[in-house]
Amino acid sequence: MKKIIILFTFFTFLNCKENTSAQIASKKTTQKEFVWEAANIYFLLTDRFNNGDKSNDINFERTEKTGVLRGFKGGDIKGITQKIKEGYFTDLGINAIWMTPVVEQIHGVTDEGTGFSYGYHGYWTKDWTKIDPNFGTKEDLKELVDAAHKNGIRVLLDAVINHTGPVTEKDTVWPTDWVRTTPTCSHKDYKSTVTCTLVENLPDIRTESNEAVKLPPQLVAKWKAEGRYEQELKELDDFFAKTGHPRAPRFYIMKWLTDYITEFGIDGYRVDTVKHTEEYVWQEFKTLCEATFAEYKKNNPEKVLDNNDFYLVGEVYNYAISQGKYFDLDDKQVNYFHKAFNSLINFEIKWNAKQMAANAVFVKYDSLLNTELKNYGVLNYMTSHDDGNPFDKNREIPYETATMLLLTPGTSQVYYGDESARDLTIDGAVGDATLRSFMNWDEISNHKNTKQILNHWQKLGQFRANHPSVGAGKHQFISEDNGLVFSRVRNKDQVVVGIHLSKGKKVINVATIFKNGEEFHDFYSNTRGVVKDGKAIIDSDFDIVLLEKKQ
Repeated sequence: MKKIIILFTFFTFLNCKENTSAQIASKKTTQKEFVWEAANIYFLLTDRFNNGDKSNDINFERTEKTGVLRGFKGGDIKGITQKIKEGYFTDLGINAIWMTPVVEQIHGVTDEGTGFSYGYHGYWTKDWTKIDPNFGTKEDLKELVDAAHKNGIRVLLDAVINHTGPVTEKDTVWPTDWVRTTPTCSHKDYKSTVTCTLVENLPDIRTESNEAVKLPPQLVAKWKAEGRYEQELKELDDFFAKTGHPRAPRFYIMKWLTDYITEFGIDGYRVDTVKHTEEYVWQEFKTLCEATFAEYKKNNPEKVLDNNDFYLVGEVYNYAISQGKYFDLDDKQVNYFHKAFNSLINFEIKWNAKQMAANAVFVKYDSLLNTELKNYGVLNYMTSHDDGNPFDKNREIPYETATMLLLTPGTSQVYYGDESARDLTIDGAVGDATLRSFMNWDEISNHKNTKQILNHWQKLGQFRANHPSVGAGKHQFISEDNGLVFSRVRNKDQVVVGIHLSKGKKVINVATIFKNGEEFHDFYSNTRGVVKDGKAIIDSDFDIVLLEKKQ
């Protein structure tokens, strides 16, 4: 990779910030503002979303028969770009895409007791400096980021610093000064969560070490065979000379990950296995990412979308918004937000949505995000790639899933296929694999019911994307006489929302937001009216209204 190596200093970072405004393209309206706290992020498995190039489906002789849904299925970067250009994400109100890691994966297979498995999911790294050919090429990723940005969509890659891929017949273990292979984490306390291997046969990077280490001989041999050893070595020499960091394992990996900012202009990282790594590692990573992003924007002003800093969202497994800033590791309380993450994935929303009334959920999240978590965020999800207890595993209430996810304060994460009720119960698939079937494009094209579900997600998603107040505004209860009515306000962006209403004629109290004589638009039914006596009257066949001021 050809890179611009930079001096990571606080002074440089402050002087490189650009002040351009963000605009999100929408077929309906133009968004006035983009903030990560209100973003609508689409999370997909790169291998399972869309096959845009069938010629790269098999590489490195990955032809062993695997367990159900545990091998590569053909999804790739080109397939994602194709859907960006078709407007699929824009129609869904998506303004950021998070894709699983695209770095080169182990070549061999492992046996996890459920049949052979390849690294189709992207979390079994062999080489951080190269894109896996099953996913595509550098040119493919450049095209994806450019296409996304042209459509007002940010791109999040997935960062893994905690571990390498498993050891196989084709993938030997890295040197002992780089990784540990025992003990396996028991999660009894801080040490047994951090200084250990996440699972058996997943070598753990010695992220605590500050000792200088040489490159693993596996990488040296690989890079020499690929004809890029000298270039990679020079870049590493420049990086360590300019940053002053020791040649410790974690800083090699941070260099390789921040190269994706310099070369491709990505907007953020979702960070894997956060609680299994020392918290100061993420503070160091944040500093390097922000400085690299600031330098990228300075050098590429024509590609700048807005004045947001680089975005980091962390996966602290089982973190809940109710915990506020601190995560309990039994003998230690850790604040992963401090000088590190903008946001953490919230594992609680699916339980809240099942156990609490809608307004109680909204009030709780509004309260916490404006007090204990002020200036930070949470990423809410209903379904994910490794959560065996999704909100609606049998896809019986996809409309309610969308309504609660997309209207709850905070950042929303749509897992690929949520919007089309993709099956999560695949015969023969064991564990996480059942959550990772290929995207159900045929059903979207051919099934009326699937199209109707998708239409509901699209309307809510576009409304959310057009109005940052939905995710990051102040929530205010209005009434619960015939369904729930509430407002969301963020500066001049003010909306009124009604859910669980009666179908047909609806009289909505909008006096706190709309003036008498002011025209309103119900985005959901695409009807308009004029406020009279503080009321908006909508006659539609739907039980939901999304009221915005005249556009």
